Amino acid sequence: MSKSKPHLGVIIALAIIALWFTCLVFGLQWTIDYRSPLLYILILIQTHLYTGLFITAHDAMHGTVSKNKIVNKTLGQVTALLFSYNFYGRLFPKHHEHHKFVATDKDPDYHKGSFFPWYFSFLKQYITWQQIVLMAITFNVLKLFLPVENLILIWMLPGVLATFQLFYFGTYLPHRGSHKAENIHKSRSQKLNHLWAFLTCYFFGYHYEHHASPGTPWWQLYKTKEEFNEKTYAFKA
Repeated sequence: MSKSKPHLGVIIALAIIALWFTCLVFGLQWTIDYRSPLLYILILIQTHLYTGLFITAHDAMHGTVSKNKIVNKTLGQVTALLFSYNFYGRLFPKHHEHHKFVATDKDPDYHKGSFFPWYFSFLKQYITWQQIVLMAITFNVLKLFLPVENLILIWMLPGVLATFQLFYFGTYLPHRGSHKAENIHKSRSQKLNHLWAFLTCYFFGYHYEHHASPGTPWWQLYKTKEEFNEKTYAFKA
């Protein structure tokens, strides 16, 4: 595990939450203009920040957001809820099953099918009726005060796109065909390119490294990548 300043994980987590909230508030009040590049830039930024919320919740599951267990769990619960009402307590055991039983029938994240069957199998593992009800209630309350168009484009669409981002770069590419992989973690990684790795999935394309060092927070994974032979277990992304 990479050494880091004890409070840096909390600062980074709070920064992601603050940026997500700021962009959301701005976007929900902004007059939608389909001719403006700002709309599409904002959707992309908000998608990336949604992914950051989930990555923060994920890191909390590994105890890497804060050494203080209460702070760590609280930030994990908050960021999971902000990502379309995911429940940290439900995500936690499933994610650790993924690490324990990677690329087997007991791995909730794994599927031997092609992209879309695997994607829908992945969603079925994590989407609950409670989430759908809470999202529906929130939407119907918010539309009393905010434009429906803004709610769909700035609040809902980026969350959906983030599930694609997380799945494609953080699950599908690293574990596609991994039942045949010749390494103990049955995981592959993006080739070393820190900018691309951050933009695609907060360095989680460095997935072999994450499984080899799950106690390393996302923002330190690039260092772990540099410690490995980068030609090993690579995929193209």
